[in-house]
Amino acid sequence: MDQFEFTSSHKKFTFGLMGIGLLALMWAVYCIMGSEGADHHAASARLWSNLLICGFFFIGISVAALFFLAVQHAAEAGWATMFNRVFEATSSYLYVGSGILVAVLFFGGHDLYHWMHADAVAHDDLLAHKSDYLNPTFFWIRTLIYLGVWIFFMRLFRKLSLEEDEIGGTKIHFRNQKYAAIFLVFFGYSSSTASWDWIMSIDAHWFSTLFGWYVFSGMWISSLVFMTLLIIWLKGKGYLPKVNENHIHDMGKWIFGVSCLWTYLWFSQFMLIWYANIPEEIVYFKARFDDYKVLYFGMIIVNFVFPFFGLMDKDNKRSIGWVGTIGVIIFITHWFDVYMMVTPGVMKDHWHFGGIEIGLFLGFLGLFLFIVLNALSKAPLIVKNHPFLDECIHLEQN
Repeated sequence: MDQFEFTSSHKKFTFGLMGIGLLALMWAVYCIMGSEGADHHAASARLWSNLLICGFFFIGISVAALFFLAVQHAAEAGWATMFNRVFEATSSYLYVGSGILVAVLFFGGHDLYHWMHADAVAHDDLLAHKSDYLNPTFFWIRTLIYLGVWIFFMRLFRKLSLEEDEIGGTKIHFRNQKYAAIFLVFFGYSSSTASWDWIMSIDAHWFSTLFGWYVFSGMWISSLVFMTLLIIWLKGKGYLPKVNENHIHDMGKWIFGVSCLWTYLWFSQFMLIWYANIPEEIVYFKARFDDYKVLYFGMIIVNFVFPFFGLMDKDNKRSIGWVGTIGVIIFITHWFDVYMMVTPGVMKDHWHFGGIEIGLFLGFLGLFLFIVLNALSKAPLIVKNHPFLDECIHLEQN
C-alpha cells in the first residue's frame, strides 16, 4: 500500500492514551490545590518535573529524527531511502512539542530552576557568577532560537521531499545535501546547549563537559528505537512491502551502535567525576545513588545489557520480533533516563512514582503517535523519484 490510512481505530487508540494523560494531569492539579506548605510545593514540583520529562523526551525523539534524516542527506546514504517519510513524520511533532515545552518552561520554570529566583541568585555566589549565561532573558532567547531553527529545517526538508516526488532528477537531492550540512552544524551546537539549558541547569551548581553528548546519545537512541518500531508496525499492517530483513538489520545495527555510545558516555562521565571525588561534582551522582538507587541502576543496566547482548548477534538484528521486543524495553527505560536527569534535582528525596508519572507518559505518547501517524497519512509512504530509491529497494545483506 502506497498511502498510509489514519483510521478511526488509530485515532481512538491515541485519544484513549491522551485521555489517560488528561486524567493524570487533572489528578496532579487536584493534589496541588488540596495541599499546603511543603506538600503544596512538592506536588507542584512533581507536576512540572513530569511535564518537563515527557516534553523533553518526545521533542528529543522528534529532533533526533530530523538529525538522522539530515545525516542520510549529507552522507548520500541510500539504504534508508524508503524510511524518509517515517523520519519526516517523526520530526513533525516539533510543531506541537515546541509549544508544549515553551509552556512548561514558562509556567513551571520557577519550580524547576533554582537560578530563576532572583533572591536565590543574590545570595549565592556561584549562581551569581553564572548569571551572565543563566538568566531568564538569555535563556528564552536561546530556547526560541533552538526551536525556531529546528522547525525551519523540518519544514524545509519536508517541502523539498514533496517537491522531489513531483520533479525528480538530482537537483533537489543536492540541495538537501547542502542544507543538511548546515543543519548538522547547528544541531551539533544546539543539541548540547539546549540540554545544558533545559536539563543540566536544574542542578545549577553542577556541570559536566560530557553532559550534552550524553543527552544527545539518549535522544538519538530513543528516536531510532521509535522509528524502528514504527517501521515494524507498518510492515506488519501491510505497508512498506519491500522492507526486508536487510533493512531491519541495518536499523538494528544503529540501535546497537548508539546504545554502546550512550553507555560509553554515561560511564566516561561517571568514572571521571567519581574517581576525582571532588565534592561539588560528586554530589550529582551521590543524590541519585542515595535516593534513587534501584531506578538509577536499573535504568543503566537495562539500557546497556538488553541492546548490547540482545542485538550483538547478526540473526537477532534481522528478526523483526526480536528487534521489536528489545526496542519496546529500551524505549521505556530511556524515558527513565530522562526521569533520572530531572527528578532528583527538582524533587530531591521527596519523589514519588505512580499514576501521575505513568499517566502523563501515556498521554504524551498518545499525542505523539497522533501527530506522527497523521503526518504519515499526508503523503505517499515511500518517496518517489529519489535517486537512491532503487538502491534501497534492492538492499543486499552486509
